[in-house]
Amino acid sequence: QVQLVESGGGQVQPGGSLRLSCAASGSIFSAKDMAWYCQRPGRLRALVANFNRYGGSPIYADAVRGRFTDSADSAKNMVYLQMDSLKIEDTGVYYCNTIPSDPGRWGQGTQVTVSS
Repeated sequence: QVQLVESGGGQVQPGGSLRLSCAASGSIFSAKDMAWYCQRPGRLRALVANFNRYGGSPIYADAVRGRFTDSADSAKNMVYLQMDSLKIEDTGVYYCNTIPSDPGRWGQGTQVTVSS
């Protein structure tokens, strides 16, 4: 089973930026479309951004469109999420997983806290 490990979270002020990374233990990108998910405090985990491994346009949740950009480096088995113009409501734990999500692949996630 390919493991996914997220990193890059932290605490930033509103308007700041972070870049999240997701490392896969094996070559998953050739077989699965990948996505970023966020679990905000008191809410269910929700999809934030996903992209097609064949190079189709990424799809973003309305709340992050225009501010977040996802990308991948299949040679390195890495997935990234560039987060700009962060808002307080972006606070949460961010995970990467496949589309659809695989219950067996959830990692620890990486905490993003946006506060002034």
